[in-house]
Amino acid sequence: MGRGAVSGVCRTYGRAMTRSPSSPGFWRSPLRGAWLTSALGVVLLGGITVLFVTGLVSYAAYNPNLSPVNDKTPDKGILGFYLFPWPTDPHWLYRLNQGLHVTLGITLIPVLLAKLWSVIPRLFALPPARSLAHALERISLLLLVGGALFEFVTGVLNIQLDYVFPGSFYTLHFYGAWVFFAAFVAHAVLKTPAALRNLRRLRDEEPSDLVSPRPDPPTVSRRGALWFVGGGSLLLFATTAGQSFDGLLRRTALLAPHGGADPGGGPSGFQINKTAAYAGIHAAETAEDAWRLVVTGRTGTVRLSRAQLARLPLHSAALPIACVEGWSTSDQWWRGVRLRDLAALVGYDDDPPDVLVESLQRRGAFRRAALRANQVADPRSLLALYVNGEDLSPDHGFPARIIVPAAPGVLNTKWVARMTFGDL
Repeated sequence: MGRGAVSGVCRTYGRAMTRSPSSPGFWRSPLRGAWLTSALGVVLLGGITVLFVTGLVSYAAYNPNLSPVNDKTPDKGILGFYLFPWPTDPHWLYRLNQGLHVTLGITLIPVLLAKLWSVIPRLFALPPARSLAHALERISLLLLVGGALFEFVTGVLNIQLDYVFPGSFYTLHFYGAWVFFAAFVAHAVLKTPAALRNLRRLRDEEPSDLVSPRPDPPTVSRRGALWFVGGGSLLLFATTAGQSFDGLLRRTALLAPHGGADPGGGPSGFQINKTAAYAGIHAAETAEDAWRLVVTGRTGTVRLSRAQLARLPLHSAALPIACVEGWSTSDQWWRGVRLRDLAALVGYDDDPPDVLVESLQRRGAFRRAALRANQVADPRSLLALYVNGEDLSPDHGFPARIIVPAAPGVLNTKWVARMTFGDL
């Protein structure tokens, strides 16, 4: 074979190699480098840590150790080591925690995508493993990238009330979070010292496998790229955060199902997740002559009509509703019978116990929910009959619903049919 033929073969082979994602020449952007990757990584280090902690706190708010009906991950084992009895003060605690969790998660999406883009050459690098240590690092990287995409995608789908994934969101998101965060911690331990050194240099000074050997001409600086990512995060923040507020701010939450949509006017004009029709609640079963609240406890069972409940001592409380999807209402004025007074009707005069609450809703998660004794004892915890001065609407739980300070929305059971007091 002549010299010209050999040169032609080499050029052909070189062009083929540059078309392969495993070739350094395939990735031509001049923006990639240790400094940009480090800057994005430090932002994610703080943001994802807050996401993980607020996610664990959110899970604790469901009181999964209290009763099997509250526990959506019964096989969690030692992963539930941190769980604690959920408090009722401050009354906006869950609203703040879940609003922060969801809004921060949405806001970090551009940063996460930019970080994955900045290190994508490493994901295709060959050979897959040069040593046992390198193989372990690649496996942790696979878990890190896969876990991040899984957690963010399932979280966004849940916020949008789009349950296209198999199984329960609670189970998938909970176990996925632990796998992802374990890989995240391992990666942070290995990479954070180098990332901080790179940031102090303010520019790339050392060779890096992220830097293209044949970069394209730059069209934007690395700082400009960071401003672009930051602008995307700011836009997502502005179109999401408003779902935790009422009035004009809620109208800016264009990406949230409970943002810009108008829930209607009047005393019942505030957001809901499930309508009475969706839950299968029929007017015939909530009518005055049909519906009875069944309360069971130490001394037996009592059955109360709504008129009888209305003749008991009534109390008021200003409390919000806050849900796992990150949305919440402002404080609404609820009026009804204190849960501890209902406990007293069945033999618990001084020290009210836990309670199991059951809804007329016949299927679906949290049609049955348990509340702790401290939640029952709180004077603001009500079996509400009225909201903002009028009867509950069917969609807000008529004829009666639970409202408890700082509790997740799904524990504020609507269309209550039965309450069983006692140790669960």
